[in-house]
Amino acid sequence: MKEKLKSIVLVLLVVSSLVESYYLIYRLPGSDTIIRSATNYIKTDYMGPETNVEDLIYPDKMIIHMGEDKHTIFYPDSTFYNLIFSLLEGRSFDSFQRRSIQNIDLAEMRQKNPGIELTFGSGVPVTLLQRVMQIQPDALFQAELIDRVWIYNVNNESKAHALFFSTEGGVVYEAGKADLTVQDVQQHVDFGATWIPYTTVNGAYYVPETSVDMVESTLNLGVYTAEQMQRSLFFDSSITRNIREKDGSEIYTDSKRSLQVRQEQKWMSYTDPAALPAGESNVDKEVLAAVDFVNQHGGWNGDYRLSLAGGGIGKNEVVFQQYYGNYPILKKAGFQYGTIKLDLHQGTVSAYERSLIYIKSEEQNKQIKVLSGGEELKEKLKIVSQQSAIVDLYPAYMPTRTEGGLHLTPVWAVKLRNGEEMVLD
Repeated sequence: MKEKLKSIVLVLLVVSSLVESYYLIYRLPGSDTIIRSATNYIKTDYMGPETNVEDLIYPDKMIIHMGEDKHTIFYPDSTFYNLIFSLLEGRSFDSFQRRSIQNIDLAEMRQKNPGIELTFGSGVPVTLLQRVMQIQPDALFQAELIDRVWIYNVNNESKAHALFFSTEGGVVYEAGKADLTVQDVQQHVDFGATWIPYTTVNGAYYVPETSVDMVESTLNLGVYTAEQMQRSLFFDSSITRNIREKDGSEIYTDSKRSLQVRQEQKWMSYTDPAALPAGESNVDKEVLAAVDFVNQHGGWNGDYRLSLAGGGIGKNEVVFQQYYGNYPILKKAGFQYGTIKLDLHQGTVSAYERSLIYIKSEEQNKQIKVLSGGEELKEKLKIVSQQSAIVDLYPAYMPTRTEGGLHLTPVWAVKLRNGEEMVLD
């Protein structure tokens, strides 16, 4: 009997020892498991709000064609832009047919047919565009990137037309069924009748016939610390090393990943070379993974729009452009601000760049600044076009960091065919 009791006690002691060893090795009191996979990140303290991909997909501008070669433009978050886009979000598009852009007279459409042209910059995958517009699934163009949607009326025709422009090969898809009447389109177009008139330069870009008023502001700022980003991006910060470079930047590394913080510019760059799995990338999944990653590692302090969705061989970059009010904030030489950039490979982030600065509160002060229009602006653009053809013109903000905060100066931004972007004084 005594021997049996001794055996039972011995077994209990061994089990107890094993359990205790497990907690000592794998767990800390009051904490979760500290052994994690190489791709599992800890969601740390709250830094910025999370968002959904649907809130990041919207046109960079809405061009209203009123017939008789009359046009105007609405920009994001303006009253008529929000009204028209909210109405279009509820309309369905179905039964697509593939067409060649060479068979469509865009100049005649632009000049004569009342319509609404939505532009999406470098393009949005159809599968993501379906999240904000009622586009019925269609195998014909499900894998395309769409950079423009043009909805218009044709004289003496009883139905509205809807074209979806692909970024590849001059291909256009027309919706055979569009849940829009001619009267619906005309009603949306009529919103532009009292707005600033624009003229087009060969259909490439539009110039306002009058000056444009914008708000010049100085905003209060907050700054994420390098330690906050370190805790967010490294699953075990206790094994990271800190290296201070001669230029004042700091590098955190755990021998696999690295986080470089440029204190002067308040800009961070994170890389994970191990996150490069082989295989073909899926653009829409890369964008969704990028949104999830930012949600967990810094958040979205401000309004952003999906600016670059990647796609194609070697093009894995996803870029989100920051907006203030109706207009984007540009990147400035020597002061990187206004974008969040990620490189992804099959849903895994290999690089992540963003500013550590964020807008903390409303304007300290603001005033109206007038941007030139009409002949004065056309003369400036004529000079610029001598170095390269202009492909876009839009109002934007140039950021400057001051002792008072972040100063946003209204400017005309010009995009050239050679890829260069510049601002007009």
